[in-house]
Amino acid sequence: MRYLEKRLFPLLLGSLLCCACEGDTYDILDIEVPGGYELSAGTATVFMRSSKAYDTPANWVTGAYNSRFNNGDGLYDDVRTSTNGTGGGLGPVYAGYSCGSCHHNAGRTRPTLWSEGGSGSSGFSSMLIYITRKNGAFFPNYGRVLHDQSIYGVKAEGKLKVEYTYEDFKFPDGTPYQLAKPTYTITDWYAEEIKPEDLFCTVRIPLRHVGMGQMMALDPKEIEALAAKSNYPEYGISGRCNYIMEKGVKSLGLSGNKAQHADLTVELGFSSDLGVTNSRYPEEICEGQLQMEQGSMMGLSYDQLDVSAEDMEDVDLYMQCLGVPARRNVDDEQVIKGEQKFYEAKCHLCHVTTLHTKPRGSSLLIGTQLPWLGGQTIHPYSDFLLHDMGSEIMGVGLNDNYVSGLARGNEWRTTPLWGIGLQEIVNGHTYFLHDGRARNLVEAIMWHGGEAEASKNLFKNMNKEDRDALIAFINSL
Repeated sequence: MRYLEKRLFPLLLGSLLCCACEGDTYDILDIEVPGGYELSAGTATVFMRSSKAYDTPANWVTGAYNSRFNNGDGLYDDVRTSTNGTGGGLGPVYAGYSCGSCHHNAGRTRPTLWSEGGSGSSGFSSMLIYITRKNGAFFPNYGRVLHDQSIYGVKAEGKLKVEYTYEDFKFPDGTPYQLAKPTYTITDWYAEEIKPEDLFCTVRIPLRHVGMGQMMALDPKEIEALAAKSNYPEYGISGRCNYIMEKGVKSLGLSGNKAQHADLTVELGFSSDLGVTNSRYPEEICEGQLQMEQGSMMGLSYDQLDVSAEDMEDVDLYMQCLGVPARRNVDDEQVIKGEQKFYEAKCHLCHVTTLHTKPRGSSLLIGTQLPWLGGQTIHPYSDFLLHDMGSEIMGVGLNDNYVSGLARGNEWRTTPLWGIGLQEIVNGHTYFLHDGRARNLVEAIMWHGGEAEASKNLFKNMNKEDRDALIAFINSL
């Protein structure tokens, strides 16, 4: 559906003027608003195609909410230190030194997997390393995440190395493409060395923080209804919900690569990713490990919480109040053709174009309401359901053997596509999929298997002009 109703134009113009007031940071001189522009997220749509496209507040963020937004933005981006007190609490072991170190400009920081061959050397790796025994159990000396960074004087839990093997393919029309398959190894274990034959290792690069508020405001009944009717046997598609227990409550999972969380994991992120203790996770992530003693020798004290619940709610508010970039180039002939090809390839059966938010919007960590997120028609291009994406046993597939809630290793939540075409501008790279193995959108599509096998083959059998058009459409989102 394409629209720009006259009654919406003052709102759009207001958004443009708001951006223009910010000066050089938000360059919109090359932006036009042609008839037919789609509002990706209703009143939270922002007209931005600069490096700040993901990191701009929605137009309704004013007054006290603006102050809290700025505080949350600062806490998200500010570098944590190992000192105790305000702004401290980093470590002793961690993955990143701030939210923004991995989510630069609220996006996906370039993964060190490609730039450094694994763990980063500058205090962060822009990824999480999940490890389990092959029977699904965790290792008592490590837990679910291997923390490959540490403060000065403390040993990290281990270091990740990645090697890629490349396989060349051709489309039926003769156009070549290549897929890069990662193989992960872990070295420098701080304690017991885990033998490869007893280890499953999966890596996750950051998700784009686009549309987080809209996702939290989704009507769960609509998602469950999609699961009930998301059965297309002619294409092998059958999506399902992930349900998880969090804070003693069974909830529909929405966030994360496998829809394994019911919130934006702010509290978990501070704890697991940064080693910052808080009211929900008061213990250090390396509790009982050698690093606790090493941290004490470096002058760290463990008798206080590192971040308050109020500050964490401001980070939650910041993430949920970010605007969603409007679609671009919607009147371009190639983009229009690509949209048709997107439907012909049945991509829309999982990447559902239109959803709706609950009438009352969303609630933050300690109860603040965001009613502006309510009653919106949004276009995330996702059903937020789990789908089988293929097993390595059956050829190219994305099974990582990691179970999350009800999600099996071969199941992944449909990735929302809104904002995806701006990732290169925001973050300077085009690495996609959960571990960044796809170096561009064509490779991302060609890694699809399982329930997406039919769509992949429909794309594969298009001629180059049609494939290029479909990619141009995705880049317009």
